[in-house]
Amino acid sequence: MSDYDDQEYDEDQEGVDEPEIGQEEEGEEEEGNEQEQEEEEKIPEVPLTEDVIAENLSLLCKTGNGLAHAYVRLDIKEREITDISVLSQYIHLRYIDLTTNALRDISPLSSLTHLLTLNCDRNLLASAKLDELPYLQVASFAYNRIQTTEGINHPLIESLNLSFNEISLVSGLEPSKLSKLHTLELRGNKLTSTAGIYLPNLKNLFLGANMITKLEGLERLEHLTTLHLRDNQISNLDGFSENMRNLQYINMRGNMVSDVKETAKMKCLPKLRALILSENPCSDDDEYRMEVLIGIRRIERLDKDDYNEEERQEAEEIYETRRAEELAAGEGAEEVIQSDGDDA
Repeated sequence: MSDYDDQEYDEDQEGVDEPEIGQEEEGEEEEGNEQEQEEEEKIPEVPLTEDVIAENLSLLCKTGNGLAHAYVRLDIKEREITDISVLSQYIHLRYIDLTTNALRDISPLSSLTHLLTLNCDRNLLASAKLDELPYLQVASFAYNRIQTTEGINHPLIESLNLSFNEISLVSGLEPSKLSKLHTLELRGNKLTSTAGIYLPNLKNLFLGANMITKLEGLERLEHLTTLHLRDNQISNLDGFSENMRNLQYINMRGNMVSDVKETAKMKCLPKLRALILSENPCSDDDEYRMEVLIGIRRIERLDKDDYNEEERQEAEEIYETRRAEELAAGEGAEEVIQSDGDDA
């Protein structure tokens, strides 16, 4: 069994509990923005209080010096909180969930240097910037209004979710400061390119539902095993590199690849075993499955179906026939050139 069979994410799981992403008409978008602005103006100020914190603390643990105890988990969800300044005093917190509030500023969390996990999904954040948190391992800022990836430099972070924001360019993610990061989610943003993701230790990259047309800079992702590019605008498969020697699974469902022979550009990926290309124009080609197998002879699964031995044998025969024809054509061309030289 290949490694990709056991992976957590596949084409059926991607998109679960996520809205459909589509292009809105300009007028509708402007109207929506105006409505959002009006709704924001109506949001009353609701500062987080010590009483509310006390009601939602849990998980009593020893403090760092082992001489005292403190509650280290705080879950405050769906409370319409707008201000968390008071949290800067709770320095022993390790696990915080602030999902579905009305936060625009999370800078008070910079004081919580023992923080291990942070969830700020579904707020009004324009930035995920925080001072370096030395022990933070998992952070999620999905469904906000974040426009930049700058200011995220936590040395032990392993998983970062910035999906469904307004990011159009990846910048500031420094590999020297994010050496532990193995999973990066940037689905549902406004990216047009994969440039800027220079994280050589990254293993899982989720870029679905953007506006990506170019694959750039991927050659630096030497440890990448899973790449999701579903629902973008990619029409060619330039940009893959033999340096991506651990890549096993690629999901490119719902893109714009029209020529099935573009998949031959993936033959440089030595461990590629599963490819999702359904809902691309090329998937309507009568020879779709066979041409993919001819181009990527190591592949084991296309879309949801494994290749069988009969298909493999047929693909091998076609490949060898084409190769022989190419060699013969090349030899014929050399003979013509030599003959022309003799005549001269």
